[in-house]
Amino acid sequence: MELDVAALKARLARATSPATVYGDDDSGRAAAAVTAAAVLVPIIAHPDGLTVLFTRRTVHLKAHSGQVSFPGGRAEPDDPTPEDTALREAEEEIGLARARVELLGRCSEYLTRTGFRVTPVIGVIRPPLELVPDAREVDEVFEVPLAFLLDPANHRRATREINGRTVGYYEIEHQGRVIWGATDGMLVNLYRRIGS
Repeated sequence: MELDVAALKARLARATSPATVYGDDDSGRAAAAVTAAAVLVPIIAHPDGLTVLFTRRTVHLKAHSGQVSFPGGRAEPDDPTPEDTALREAEEEIGLARARVELLGRCSEYLTRTGFRVTPVIGVIRPPLELVPDAREVDEVFEVPLAFLLDPANHRRATREINGRTVGYYEIEHQGRVIWGATDGMLVNLYRRIGS
């Protein structure tokens, strides 16, 4: 599905968030998701089409090492809104100046099995990008076409063993990179919100 910024704004303005789809089939997550967090879903408005920017976390991090994610993290006490958390974290992780981001809205909260209540914040950035990734947290920054991410044919289900049980989750593979778990669950929810 090809969208430009105007069409994306219009779809987000008219669409309400459907019931959240969770990627990892875990029960009891509502009681466990006590830590507020936010991520920025950074949509890059290139002249030839929209892309979504991702990071690949460094392998030495304690949590989610080596995984593909959106810039973001846990809320700090002085973050008044999820938008502030997402913008602060994006600035810290990849050097994205908050003044460069045009906020378009939120998707519904995503509750992770690891105890986070994540608010995805959607923002548009117009090139040129002037990013300075923090090498302590980010190994790579890359983009994937939004149309590819919104194509339901690319949303696969997979399973893996976690803590002795088989858990199902969503994944998307693009040019050898695998986006899975909470990040891909949030993409599925974005598709469900704007994809019709």
